[in-house]
Amino acid sequence: MLATTVADSARMSRIKRSATAAELQFQRAARRAGVRLGAPRRSLPGSPDLVNLRRRLAVFVHGCFWHGHSGCARASMPKRNRSFWAAKFQRNLERDRDAARALRRLGFRVETVWECEIEDLDVLARRAREVARHSKA
Repeated sequence: MLATTVADSARMSRIKRSATAAELQFQRAARRAGVRLGAPRRSLPGSPDLVNLRRRLAVFVHGCFWHGHSGCARASMPKRNRSFWAAKFQRNLERDRDAARALRRLGFRVETVWECEIEDLDVLARRAREVARHSKA
């Protein structure tokens, strides 16, 4: 059984891995809230999207669809190839949990910001203030 069609594969290959609009928008909001977050660190477990090494802060900016944001309408299951997608989403969730656990063992505080949170400017500002407040502790 093919995992995806050629068209699906071509469409998925165009999805950016880093420096996405959501990441850049959260990075700017965090800076306004008082915390600087740098570029991804591929050397850290899970390659966090935004990092502040001095404050030991790692931020993942997750797409609701790809990372299974619980209760979010964007986290829907595709109708075709359900077994493929269910397995893929399960692996993503396990990889996310493992990365967060490994970062915590290294002394990092791990934050996950969801794509849907970034679209609402009020929620975005609140999340950025929360991250900034907790990173000073």
